[in-house]
Amino acid sequence: MKLKQAKIRVEKDFTVGQVDKRIFGSFIEHLGRAVYGGIYDPSNPRSDEMGYRRDVMELIRELNVPIIRYPGGNFVSGFNWEDSVGPVKDRPRRLELAWNTTETNAFGLHEFCEWAKRVDSQVMMAVNLGTRGADEARHLVEYCNHPGNTYYSDLRKKNGAEAPFGIKTWCLGNEMDGPWQMGHKTAMEYGRLACETAKMMKWVDPDIELVACGSSSIGMPTFGSWEATVLEQTYEHVDYISLHQYYGNQENDTPNFLARTLDMDRFINSVISICDFVAAKKAGKKKINLSFDEWNVWYHSNQEKHEPWCEAPAQLEDIYNMEDALLVGSMLITLLRHADRVKMACLAQLVNVIAPVMAMPEGVFKQTIFYPFMHASNYGRGTVLQTLAESPKYDAKEYTDVPYLDTIAVTDQDTVTVFVVNRAEEELATRCELGGFEGLKKLSHIVMADPDMKAVNSLENPDRIKPQTLPETLLAENGKAEVKIPARSWNVLRFSK
Repeated sequence: MKLKQAKIRVEKDFTVGQVDKRIFGSFIEHLGRAVYGGIYDPSNPRSDEMGYRRDVMELIRELNVPIIRYPGGNFVSGFNWEDSVGPVKDRPRRLELAWNTTETNAFGLHEFCEWAKRVDSQVMMAVNLGTRGADEARHLVEYCNHPGNTYYSDLRKKNGAEAPFGIKTWCLGNEMDGPWQMGHKTAMEYGRLACETAKMMKWVDPDIELVACGSSSIGMPTFGSWEATVLEQTYEHVDYISLHQYYGNQENDTPNFLARTLDMDRFINSVISICDFVAAKKAGKKKINLSFDEWNVWYHSNQEKHEPWCEAPAQLEDIYNMEDALLVGSMLITLLRHADRVKMACLAQLVNVIAPVMAMPEGVFKQTIFYPFMHASNYGRGTVLQTLAESPKYDAKEYTDVPYLDTIAVTDQDTVTVFVVNRAEEELATRCELGGFEGLKKLSHIVMADPDMKAVNSLENPDRIKPQTLPETLLAENGKAEVKIPARSWNVLRFSK
């Protein structure tokens, strides 16, 4: 039987923009076992002298994560940063209202900054604009970034950090339009507070970049009007606005689930339009870019319960399957497709809590979503090229004209990498055409596929789903190649000299 045909065309001169490496960021919140029992577990023999899990750090280095958002998330809206510094024995235990637990503060700001350094990452710090405000935020910037001879910078030194942490990226609160948020605000209330906080933070350190809170998701009734109002208040003082979005397959409808990145694409385009509308309205020359600082698949663990006020219970520990990895791959492709305006993004989260890395007391394993993120982070840096994919299409429950192939290309020096997700239930015979590139001779093909869309990895069977690298092939002289893209698969095509 003849295979269905598809085509991928890439032209060297048709560029989208340069990839900011921070688009491959992630997120650690004081939630569940992300910190305690995840990145930090002093009693575990797999931990180092600081209590950091060595095996977890090794996997995070494989992911090559350049920036990590901390400490929340919903947690930050009730967070007193002063609780997390100083001698551990003197730190207060607090009721943590966002996730109904007890926070011991045994792990805090100094511990996280040191951990981030050990995994070769930078910190994206969030400030509490829920229950606190501009004064606490400016003091935190002084504590983290000022060299010395002031109260808060000298307090940092007293607490063991002679040199400043040098945190240059800051989030102005979290999801402030959400009624679930401590200190929930209207757009005008938040916009005014964010404006004044931003001014004071930048007066302390003019070199920092600031992210204003966008709406909590595209499905919020406040979406659109929230962004416009907030940016009208903060335009002169912020550099980015945030986007958050999670997708699930509660109805067990795989074709519809795999099409959800069409919604993500619409979300990004809408926020770009609002940013440019506000800039035009203010006759401003500054371009507000996007920080998609929470994104992932999240639905497997939604019904989990735990005893109130316990310490670090297992929460939101989704176990990801093959179809989840395909959607995560498409979400990465969507972020890269908008690399001209999406400059930062954070896979939420990094360890144990809706995460690519799962850490149990007896070991760690890579979830299915680990692999597309690792490939994109390591091979997706450079210049994004406009990519034309011609493939059959299908209609799903919520979407029409969904292309079977979702693709994007990135070039860096002598290599062109094309990321491809095949949503189809059948293999596609795909013709790849590269225009304007000289000397490309070889094609390597990494593929991850499984006929069982519900298959998962586990500690007992960590390699149930993992990528395979196919034998390299030679390209035709005219820069063309014929490639078979397996049914429902994640693919990395690497063209090189």
